[in-house]
Order: sequence, then C-alpha cells, then structure tokens
Amino acid sequence: MDNLHVFILAVIQGVTEFLPISSSAHLVLLPQMLGWPDQGLVFDVAVHFGSLLAVLYYFRLEVLRMLRAWLRNIGGGKADQDSLLAWWVIVATLPAIVFGFLLQGAIEDSLRSPWVIATASIAFGVLLWLADLKGGRERDEYSLKFNDVFLIGWFQVLALIPGTSRSGITITIGLFLGLTRKAAARFSFLLAMPVIFASGVLQAIRMFTEVGPVGWGELSLGILLSALSAGLCIHYFLRLVERTGMLPFVIYRILLGLAILLVLY
Repeated sequence: MDNLHVFILAVIQGVTEFLPISSSAHLVLLPQMLGWPDQGLVFDVAVHFGSLLAVLYYFRLEVLRMLRAWLRNIGGGKADQDSLLAWWVIVATLPAIVFGFLLQGAIEDSLRSPWVIATASIAFGVLLWLADLKGGRERDEYSLKFNDVFLIGWFQVLALIPGTSRSGITITIGLFLGLTRKAAARFSFLLAMPVIFASGVLQAIRMFTEVGPVGWGELSLGILLSALSAGLCIHYFLRLVERTGMLPFVIYRILLGLAILLVLY
C-alpha cells in the first residue's frame, strides 16, 4: 500500500471503530469500491491495535480504578461500584469472545458480502433509532445489573456480522435498558478493550502462521493514525452525544446501506 491508502484506511478505522456505524463495513467496502488492493490481515490487526491504545489511554484512570477494585474483591475485599463494573465488563465480553473464536472462519467465508453489510447497516440503524426514541435515558453505567450486562453481552455477538457495528449494537441495547446516551457509549467503549484485544490476539496468531513479510513502516503509520483518530473520536463523541443523539448516525447508516444496494443493482 502507498501512504495515501494507509492514511485513509487507518483514519477511517480509528473513527468508525467507536461510532455506531461499523468499522468492519468500511474496511471491507472501501478498497472494493475504489479498486484498491486488499490491505490484508496484518494491516487490519495493526489499526485495531491503534484503536485499542486510544481507548486504553482515554479511560486509563477508570481502568486502573476498576482493576484495583476487582483485585481487592477477588482477594476477599468488599465489592464496590468499580469492582462490579469490572465484573460486568467480563460477563458482557465472554459471549463475543467465545462465538468469535468458534465462528470467525464461517463468518469470513459467508457473511463478508456487500448484501449482508447493506442489510445489517440499515436494519441495525433502525434499531438504534428506536432505542434512542424509546429509552428512558435515566441510568448510568454503575447502575447495571447482571441481567443487563448478560443481555448486552449476547447482543454483542451480533457484531460478528459485518455492518452491525459492535459499538452500535451495545449502545442500542444500553439505551433500551434505560442508560443515558453517554453512559451507554462509555460502557460500550469499556467493552471494546477486551474484545479488540482478544480479536487482535486471534488475528495475530493467524498472521504469524499464514502471511508473508511485514511492512513495518506501513504498520507503524497505521497504528499511529488509528490511535490519534480513535482518541479524538472518543473524546468528541462523548462530549456531543447527549446533544446530537443517535439520529445522525442512523441517517448515515441507512444512506450507506442504500448506496451499497444501488451500486449492487
């Protein structure tokens, strides 16, 4: 890839990873529509690692607080809101990791098609709009209970379908459960850390066994650009989401899906 392709793909991945519009759809479709060569597994792993660095840095204080509280709790200490939130992240992550490991090959073989991406983009966009309309928007992430996070975790499995959006589906269910927009987004971003890490480990194993030479300059640039764009996206999304709501993202998803269908016809 040349530097322009690296720049565009890395920035798009960094931005779309945390917006409810599906990063996988953009990474799959953009090279196809522009006639670019496939960026390959190695590059995808690298830019996702950049996004992981961004979300870890942004939530570093919360993560450290949750980790300390969780370690105290498993060591016999009393549970508090931070240790419970850490447990909820674990509970909500397990289904996606298990099914991602079991179904990844089947998904890549049968679901990475423009038809699937277009349909998922529109359908789950409408679901996001309904959640934003109907949700009570009164709870924060610390009010979540086991049944809530168990439900979020199982719905997160749907993000294995390209075009669904991991952040989109988890924010959607959070809104249906009465979380505020900001709380739903924050919990979604906390869930992103173990999911991206687990996916990256799985892809890295495949990378070292199935691919050839690695262009470290391209990868380094991709990681840097993805991390910077993802960090900016998280910052401004959390600042603006209560005011903007989900409608702009719903409209974008529907237009994207319709555009794909028009191209297919």
